[in-house]
Amino acid sequence: MSEYANEPVRGLPGHLPPGEHIVWQGSPAWVPLARRAFHTHLVGGYFVALVGWAALNFATGHTTAAVAGLGIAATAGVGVGAVALLALFGWLAARATIYTITNRRIVLRFGVALPKCVNLPFSQITAAGLAVHADGSGDIPLTCKTTRLGFIHLWPNVRPWRVGTPEPMLRALPEPEAVARVLADALAAAVPGRREAFDEVATPVPDFAGSVAA
Repeated sequence: MSEYANEPVRGLPGHLPPGEHIVWQGSPAWVPLARRAFHTHLVGGYFVALVGWAALNFATGHTTAAVAGLGIAATAGVGVGAVALLALFGWLAARATIYTITNRRIVLRFGVALPKCVNLPFSQITAAGLAVHADGSGDIPLTCKTTRLGFIHLWPNVRPWRVGTPEPMLRALPEPEAVARVLADALAAAVPGRREAFDEVATPVPDFAGSVAA
């Protein structure tokens, strides 16, 4: 991982070496990213429950209309503000993130204030999976040989709940299956003789159970 201020090539901290070229480049979809990484739906649901509780207290006679109305208005206002702020964070994160697949590596560029770059050569990638969600977006988690990648440093471009052994992840992709196919082709070309195995990268597996060994 590295930080940098200049970007001579979009999404990359420097020019690619001779013989290396970009085969795909894209960014997360901000709505799925805000929902699954920043949990806008959970926060929104929490405040809806609080509003419902205040309304129930009024309906059962435990509070007056004035008090209930004030509480509901205040709770709803805070809830809308919280969800809007999280959605803004999701939009900014998606806008600042660029995933790049070359014929030799995967590069994750992210960071709203200062761009960070994670360079993942194919030689370090031991497995990859694909999960497609109900909204059509999807994630591609990567298992790597290196253990120097930190969960917090990678977030939100990391598989949830794998804190001890972080897995970098191409997250909230608008067309995950197409990207998985590109990745499968690139991995297979970089590792001759593994075409059949790497084809499994493009097979959707909701629980990430499917992966390919390098």
